[in-house]
Amino acid sequence: MAQRDGKQPLTKLAGPYGHPFHPAAVTVPIGAWVCSFIFDIVSRSAETPFIYSRGAYWLIGIGIVGALVAAVLGVLDLLAIPRGTKAFRTGLIHAALNDVVLVLFFISFLIRRDGPFEETSTGLIVLSAVALGLLGVSGWLGGKLAYHYGVRVARDADQAEALVPPA
Repeated sequence: MAQRDGKQPLTKLAGPYGHPFHPAAVTVPIGAWVCSFIFDIVSRSAETPFIYSRGAYWLIGIGIVGALVAAVLGVLDLLAIPRGTKAFRTGLIHAALNDVVLVLFFISFLIRRDGPFEETSTGLIVLSAVALGLLGVSGWLGGKLAYHYGVRVARDADQAEALVPPA
């Protein structure tokens, strides 16, 4: 029973069976934060660094908003996983790492808020690199939840049916 429970949505807000919204929502903060990192690096050698450092600032802000939406959807998925399981523990670590990443980018956003928008400092680039490294570890754990444990993906019977060759 527990194995089947973790594959069902807690609520329709989390997405229908087999199509959770959380994995789609995480593409916004991941994309925004990776692009902000690239903008920061480019700001170090650009003729107009303020364009890139200001762009990085706004990309970080977009990533924060996107991460908050993804976090709500992720919590809905986490609450559907039976407590005391490997999948639930993995989900807690995944969520905690994402919380740390969100806090690091929020700190970066606050530091940048009042400018000046010149080339991005080495410290802010290192802060983003650390946050992105943690995000990579968290993403790997999220992949483990979906692809190894099958959380919110498909019931075992549905997967088996799809992999049986036609007669």
